[in-house]
Amino acid sequence: MTQPDLNLLITLDVLLREGSVAGAAKRLQLSPSAMSRQLARLRETVGDPLLVRAGRGLVPTPRALELKSEVGPLLAAAGHMLRPVDRLDLKRLDRRFTIRSRDGFVENFGPALLARIGREAPGVTLSFVPKTDRDSAPLRDGSIDLETGVLAESLSPELMSVHLFRDRFVGVVRKSHALARGRMTPQLFAAARHILITRRDETRGRVDEDLDEHGLTRNIATVVGSFTAALALTRHTDLVATVPERHTGNLRQGLVSFDLPVKLPPFTVSLLWHPRQDADPAHRWLRGCVREVCAA
Repeated sequence: MTQPDLNLLITLDVLLREGSVAGAAKRLQLSPSAMSRQLARLRETVGDPLLVRAGRGLVPTPRALELKSEVGPLLAAAGHMLRPVDRLDLKRLDRRFTIRSRDGFVENFGPALLARIGREAPGVTLSFVPKTDRDSAPLRDGSIDLETGVLAESLSPELMSVHLFRDRFVGVVRKSHALARGRMTPQLFAAARHILITRRDETRGRVDEDLDEHGLTRNIATVVGSFTAALALTRHTDLVATVPERHTGNLRQGLVSFDLPVKLPPFTVSLLWHPRQDADPAHRWLRGCVREVCAA
């Protein structure tokens, strides 16, 4: 099926407004003969004469009058669609955004982020969902808007990202723990009872690999799947947790943190999104809010 020439809509609108081939030609900066050819194309396309002679002028047919009421709003809607986005009005913005993150992000950065969103755009709702895997499908299909995490080599090349902050692992114990006082050594650290944090069926972590170099084995007393659970246990037992420092800042209040006596490299937490959201003003504003809150 041959697609219609949508440029004819502009010609139709001007012809019906002017009611004259000469007047329409002048407005569109065409010659009278070129405008007559355009009218002939319109008549053939629509299947109606549109304008017929009456005395010395032209009058519209009933079909032309019907089209006249439709073509103006249609062109106005097309013009609105194709023009640049208006300046974002945050006070009137009514949107729901979904952010996926590891545990600790909401507890640590959520209060400041929600406070800022509430001040700047009270009509915006944030939904936080847990990050249980590295699957990027939710970003691609639009079920989530933003995701935080450590970039992996297997990250989908279509995704966009920006660094949020640098982080490192620290040891955490309650105030009455023996490790809360004195100099920390690999031997003292390994001899304590530890919490292994993993979302997979693992019995060792990166800490254990580094302790192997000292000929030491960590005493793992329990395994949990989140930083939140590990710190809750640490608060009420003599167990040791190894968690990201910045990611769990609020969760570690009232506990004692210490530098690890093993070499775990620092890492960067990033913000990820799909390119189709990149130019959206509201999405761009939200990304800026997340970055500034995390940098504070």
